[in-house]
Amino acid sequence: MKFSINHLFAISCFMLAGMIPHQLRAEDGLSDRAPFPAESSAISRIAFGSCADETRPQPFWNSIAAQNPDLFLFTGDNVYADQYKGEWIREPALEPISYAYALLGAIPEFKDFRRSVPIIAGWDDHDYGLNDAGAEFPLKEGSKNIMLDFFGVPKDAPVRQRDGLYHARIMGPVGQRVQIIFLDTRWFRSDLRPTDERGAVGKERYLPDPDPAKTMLGEAQWTWLEQQLQKPADLRILVSSIQVLADGHGWEGWHSLPLERQRLYDLINDSGVSSLLILSGDRHVGGLYRRDDIAAFPLYEITSSSLNLSFAKGPVTETGPHQMGQLYGPENFGMIEVDWDRRILSFDLRDMAGDPVRGMTIALDDLAP
Repeated sequence: MKFSINHLFAISCFMLAGMIPHQLRAEDGLSDRAPFPAESSAISRIAFGSCADETRPQPFWNSIAAQNPDLFLFTGDNVYADQYKGEWIREPALEPISYAYALLGAIPEFKDFRRSVPIIAGWDDHDYGLNDAGAEFPLKEGSKNIMLDFFGVPKDAPVRQRDGLYHARIMGPVGQRVQIIFLDTRWFRSDLRPTDERGAVGKERYLPDPDPAKTMLGEAQWTWLEQQLQKPADLRILVSSIQVLADGHGWEGWHSLPLERQRLYDLINDSGVSSLLILSGDRHVGGLYRRDDIAAFPLYEITSSSLNLSFAKGPVTETGPHQMGQLYGPENFGMIEVDWDRRILSFDLRDMAGDPVRGMTIALDDLAP
């Protein structure tokens, strides 16, 4: 295995200071961890975010906690285990993944946050272990175990009994049931089609690949998702680490495998679900998207990225046919608020002061056929 010099230096310093253990243990994720709300408790405030570099300061946890969320959804790139300060680790290994989570676990603001707010997590590529990786990544089983241990997922949880890191949970009483579905867009994903013009607008890294043999979720996960959408819920939150509705760019997204994206659209439409909202991350920009031609109700997506790793040096000029307004470049997190009595749903991006910068407020009934 090979580590960057900076990464090795950071690991050595933290170990000498006694700030991280030599190995992560399963129980590390369970200590001082806020319990999930009782099944009878209504969920009305959900925070979410992605792209948190564990080697940088993370004061954003205090900003999110100030919103008094019932839950926090970590939607991917929870750590950057495949690089350190911009230098890639050339040969992936499990050790830097463990160390990355140990560094996260040692951050005081995160420790305080985890004590007070329950966290549900999925992954994207950098916490998976390799930039833009898919099914070919050889260390995915070990990476999965490290992550599940860190977040205190029980040993008998269904997600531990199958390939992949997809999982779902329903919370709240009848009439206020919130279903949260985390997709795994890494474990089974076929290789992507490289661009023929690297860096060109709309073709930055990848081109759409219409190969019908390629998959995003794998058949087992597709079957599972269909089953999840048949369960009764009053609000469904579908978490995809990569963007679903967005077009107009050549970075990773469901548009990279257009037949798979159409399969998802068809499943949403044919299942007859309503009140479904899509969350995503990955892009190091935030934005809102809408499509009216997928289901019998408007389909919204809110992308929140990043928590502390913004690449924007000015206004974000990217545009797309389903994009609602200008993208937001600075660090951000997302909030979902449900007023169950008035049946009002609000979802927005917030800056590090907790102020909304992009958002929507709609009637829940507007998301019904």
